[in-house]
Amino acid sequence: MVKFVNAKEAVSHIPDGAVIAVEGFIGSGVADEIHETLGQYYDETGHPNQLTVIHGAGIGDGIDRGMNHYAKPGMVKRIIGGHWAMAPKLHTLVQENKIEAYNFPQGVISQLMREASARRPYFITNVGVDTFVDPTCSGGKLNDVTTEDLVQRTEIEGEPYLAYKVPKPTVAILRGTYADKRGNISFEEEPLTLEATSEAMAAKNNGGIVIVQVKKIVENGTLDPKQVKIPRILVDYIVEVSDEKYHGQTYQTTYDAGMLSSDLSYAQETVEDLPLDTRKVVGRRASLLIPKDATVINYGIGMPEMVAKVLKEEGRNHQYMNTIEPGTFGGVSLGGLDFGTAHAPESIIDQHTMFDFYDGGGIDITFLGLAECDKEGNINVSKFGSKIAGAGGFINISQNTPTVVFCGTFTAGGLKETIVDGTLKIESEGNHQKFVDHVEHITFSGKAAKRKGQNVYYVTERAVFQLVEEGVELIEIAPGIDLQHDILDQMAFTPMIKQPLKTMESKIFTLEQMG
Repeated sequence: MVKFVNAKEAVSHIPDGAVIAVEGFIGSGVADEIHETLGQYYDETGHPNQLTVIHGAGIGDGIDRGMNHYAKPGMVKRIIGGHWAMAPKLHTLVQENKIEAYNFPQGVISQLMREASARRPYFITNVGVDTFVDPTCSGGKLNDVTTEDLVQRTEIEGEPYLAYKVPKPTVAILRGTYADKRGNISFEEEPLTLEATSEAMAAKNNGGIVIVQVKKIVENGTLDPKQVKIPRILVDYIVEVSDEKYHGQTYQTTYDAGMLSSDLSYAQETVEDLPLDTRKVVGRRASLLIPKDATVINYGIGMPEMVAKVLKEEGRNHQYMNTIEPGTFGGVSLGGLDFGTAHAPESIIDQHTMFDFYDGGGIDITFLGLAECDKEGNINVSKFGSKIAGAGGFINISQNTPTVVFCGTFTAGGLKETIVDGTLKIESEGNHQKFVDHVEHITFSGKAAKRKGQNVYYVTERAVFQLVEEGVELIEIAPGIDLQHDILDQMAFTPMIKQPLKTMESKIFTLEQMG
């Protein structure tokens, strides 16, 4: 029988040593009242303790919500996370070896929940091969106290694969919109469905409990069965929120009908007046790499978003279907703490299903961030000294998309540049080189990309590189840039240079649209 309880009673049923599957994407789908109450209950009682917590996407506001409630020594023994940047309070525990910590690809963790619901022992995929997740590197371990191997490398028909050990969740903490009095959970106002069904099944099929936070309890017979993502047979405890502040659609938006409707009136796009700066230069040059037959595009956070803005400015964005990894197709993608959602989406599917699409090569081209690149063409976006960003969906997307374009400025930290008379002028060079001899963390493997025959480019405001069999090759430089002083002297390695070396198209550096 499903029990309707308050948050404190619900968390009192979580035993010491539990393996908890936590749902959420930044702030979407996050059972925030339950997480906050769980942290407070531990402070009061010392229980539950020695928890293992598993989450796919980044969950939190980058300050103190979401997974930040678990940043308590003794409360958590181990965290297996796909993205860590939104929970900075956990970073200190990782650095000080106070918890065991793993970073696996977001898509893999999402898919592991599906495998856990069927009680399969391993999940086999090519995602993570030759990256830091590969046991030939670090096996996804983030500190010295983390020693257990949770992933193995194997070979099938001559090709390398990774076999991830499937966890056995004994608690799932989930969220829906409404619960009827029988305990069925519907998702009418949730902008994403994520892997709620899989996590509920995984906990129940492994003999555990399922706790669900809802906005409101309603009468039986009032729910649309197609909106019921968690049937009552999978539910143990239901918590109706005490305050709607715990149940916004995201951490940025309390309620926005545009996230739930495909009505194009919600998708009124205003074309930004994009200044002619280095960000626009990168977006313009990267957009020129879109294959003529491309249909499906994926954009990462940050600089890659400029590609979408350039396409909008040029009136070309409607030619393509954009996707976001938690399950959104089409619409106008939103940013900030709304990231992962869209206005007027055409379709919203479960997150693990979206990653199945990605892993199978469903994206034609992806634009991702360029934080650090080395002479082998490897990219690091996941770990920089004590800062743990996590891979998120980066590995899934970058390893299985035919054309991958990494976008970013050439150097970082204090870089100041202007565009004068169609040429690029460097006024103050950045303090940090991005093109290094060896990246700290291999989030993208140049070796794996060459083996698969992917088309890989590295686009900056002053230089364009391409991954070739021998390594990284410089193929273009911006007008006004000195090859030796502005490029080669600012790199820790010497790239191969394509002869004759081309100059980037002049229309990229003009005020007029490129056409």
